[in-house]
Amino acid sequence: MHLEEFAEGESFFHRLDPRVKLLTLGPYTAVIAVAHDPVVPLAALVLSSVMAVVAGLDRKKLLNRLAAVNIFVLMLWLFIPFGYPGEELFFAAGPLTVTKEGIVYVLTITMKTNAIVVATIAMLGTSEIFSLAHAFVHLKAPGKLVHLFFFFYRYISVLHEEYSRLRRAMKMRSFRPRTNMHTYKSYAWLVGMLLVSSYERSRRIYNAMLCRGFSGRFPVIDHFSLRKHDIIFGVLMSTVTITFVIILTLS
Repeated sequence: MHLEEFAEGESFFHRLDPRVKLLTLGPYTAVIAVAHDPVVPLAALVLSSVMAVVAGLDRKKLLNRLAAVNIFVLMLWLFIPFGYPGEELFFAAGPLTVTKEGIVYVLTITMKTNAIVVATIAMLGTSEIFSLAHAFVHLKAPGKLVHLFFFFYRYISVLHEEYSRLRRAMKMRSFRPRTNMHTYKSYAWLVGMLLVSSYERSRRIYNAMLCRGFSGRFPVIDHFSLRKHDIIFGVLMSTVTITFVIILTLS
C-alpha cells in the first residue's frame, strides 16, 4: 500500500519547503471552503489545476483520486437540485423541480471539492510524510498530534499488509464470500485477528523504541532553510488568498 505516490519527482513543488506549503495551503483551502459565490471556486479550480501541471502529477493516479472523491459529490447532484428554493428550470418527476439556484449551489460545491483536493495533492502530496512531520515540529504543532500523524502513516501500510496476509490465508483454505452466517463470522474473525495482531505489534514496536532510548520526542538532525523560491511562492499564494477574500467581501 503506497501512500506517497506523488512524493517522488524534481518539480518546483517537490523542492518547496514543507513549512511554506503548510502555512499557505491552510488559508487557501479555508477561503475556498467558505466561498458562497461560484467565481472564487472556479478561479481556485483553475489555479489548482495549474499547480497539478507544474507539479508534474501522474494524470491517471490523480484522476483515480478525484474519481473516488466525486462519487460522494455525485450524490449531491442527485438530491440538491431538486426542490432547492429558487427559479424553476424544469420539472423532473411529479412535484420535483430543478431550480437554477440548486444547480449553481451544487456546481459550486463540486468546484470547491475538486479545487481543494487537487491543491492538497499538488502541494502536500509532493512532500514525503517524514518531511511534513518535520515541518509540523518546526511550526510548533502539539507533539502528540505529530506522533499520531507520523505513526498513522508509518503503520497503516503495515496493517494493510497484515490484512492482505489474513485474506490470502482465508482464500488458501477455500473461503468464498457469500451472504450467509459463515461468511459473516469469518469476516468478524478477520477483523478480530487484525485488531489483536495490531495491538501485539504496537506493543513490540513501543518496547523496541524504549530500548533505543525513546523519551517522547524524535531527534531532528536536518533542518529546513528558506530559499528564494520558497519566499516567492509564499508571497504569491498569500496574495491569491487575500484576493479571494476581497472578492468574497465585495460580492
